[in-house]
Amino acid sequence: MASPSVARSTMPATITPELISRLTGTVVTDGTRAPHRLLEVFTGADIGELPQSTPTDVARAFTTAREAQREWAAWPLDRRLAVFERAHASILAEHDLIADLIQVGSGKNRRMAFEESCDVPMVISHYLKTARRLLRPVRRGGPVPVLSSATEVHRPKGVIGVIAPWNFPFAMALSDATPALIAGNGVVLKPDNKTALAALYGVELLRRAGLPDGLFQVVCGDGPDVGPALIDASDFVMFTGSSATGRTVGERAGRNLIGCSLELGGKNPMIVLDDVDLDEAIPTAMFSVFANAGQACMHIERMYVQDRVFDEFTRRFVAAAESLRVAAGYDYRSEMGSLASPQQLARVAAHVDDAVAKGATVLCGGRSLPEIGPAFYAPTVLTGVTPDMLHATAETFGPVVSLLRFDGDDEAVRAANDTGYGLNASILGSDLKRCRRIGDRLEAGNINIGDGFAASFSSKGTPSGGWKASGVGVRHGDAGLLKYTDTANVAVLRKQLLLPRPGVRYEQHVAQTVQTLRWMRRLRIR
Repeated sequence: MASPSVARSTMPATITPELISRLTGTVVTDGTRAPHRLLEVFTGADIGELPQSTPTDVARAFTTAREAQREWAAWPLDRRLAVFERAHASILAEHDLIADLIQVGSGKNRRMAFEESCDVPMVISHYLKTARRLLRPVRRGGPVPVLSSATEVHRPKGVIGVIAPWNFPFAMALSDATPALIAGNGVVLKPDNKTALAALYGVELLRRAGLPDGLFQVVCGDGPDVGPALIDASDFVMFTGSSATGRTVGERAGRNLIGCSLELGGKNPMIVLDDVDLDEAIPTAMFSVFANAGQACMHIERMYVQDRVFDEFTRRFVAAAESLRVAAGYDYRSEMGSLASPQQLARVAAHVDDAVAKGATVLCGGRSLPEIGPAFYAPTVLTGVTPDMLHATAETFGPVVSLLRFDGDDEAVRAANDTGYGLNASILGSDLKRCRRIGDRLEAGNINIGDGFAASFSSKGTPSGGWKASGVGVRHGDAGLLKYTDTANVAVLRKQLLLPRPGVRYEQHVAQTVQTLRWMRRLRIR
């Protein structure tokens, strides 16, 4: 690893006490709970207080949002979309301040903070193009040709509860709320306490763009304190987080007979084939493992490298990891930033220590970097990882990857699929037909060929979700908006022909119906 930056970071001048006070002042709270202390992750410095909400505050937030949602849903769709046209422009104009707020709370490097800020305009742009088609009533044939019809109508569900994670606080909060709002819903957001400032600023920008007062509410608090009240008051819940918490969210939503979409954890594999171009593969693998200090649900934690290239790939990959510039700073020089908290560092270190104690070899890293800041951990590459180690099966969620050999394609597929997760998988190789054949056999909701995870997640027109313990439902694509709607089937029968005619015995009605169904099939009417 390159020499770390030992200088303490200096917070940008944009992050003022006045800004923090303004943003935190929009949280729905009665002030009875002790506030959460906001920390700058790079240094651990105290920068302010975040009010905490009570279950009563959550109920009040939903009441306010429901009142505003009735007005918003009555707006013509073009008027709603105009709000997001303005929001798109303002988010791009404010990308520097957005990146500052993301970094303060999450500790990620500037490059990743900027890339996170771009996710929301991409999502807005996609739904600006597709929302009219998705929400337009679709007339379909009815049971009786000519004399009947059925129209598919999509209506907003009401108020959506969005529980956003700390690892992409701006993107997940706003990108999940955007299609819900465009569809005519209100939103109550619960950001993570650590990273709430970025989400709060995103909500402020949407309000400036013209969202009705009260439509987008924010409550803050630990999950057990406000999560149950939020789920109970929601008409649909969007959650991003761990599989363990996702099960709890899904169970409660199910008891309330409401829908939910859950993007959960992953233990994502990358398969490196023996025909790979190493000059392209090494940078791709580096980003796939160490982007956001490994704190991305879709990032790679297991790399299966074919025998013929294993030694050379390992040598070059370890050298690249050792030269990675890890630093605390609000400029673009750092290639990897901090973990989000000392608690997350302790989890990552525990996984590595467990692996080493059970016989794994550390090729580089394997230690914290307190000389840079309280939550920095070195880029870490392991070999000799066996199934009895925590890092082999559990999501580490840090800058740690294990390298494993394989011989044939069948072996690689079996190893990649040998997990309870199924969020993302990646294949690097020169023969695209071979890569696609392997991809067709992988058990994951996202398959990346020639990339680690960015290609699939950035494809906003295609649904993205997890299989197995990695989630339920999807974001992005048509389904990413339609999940926030209820579908009504409006059927019209111009003349009553579905019941037996007066005076006709039912046996005759049966014979006529069977004959009619035969003719309809022959004529391809249905």
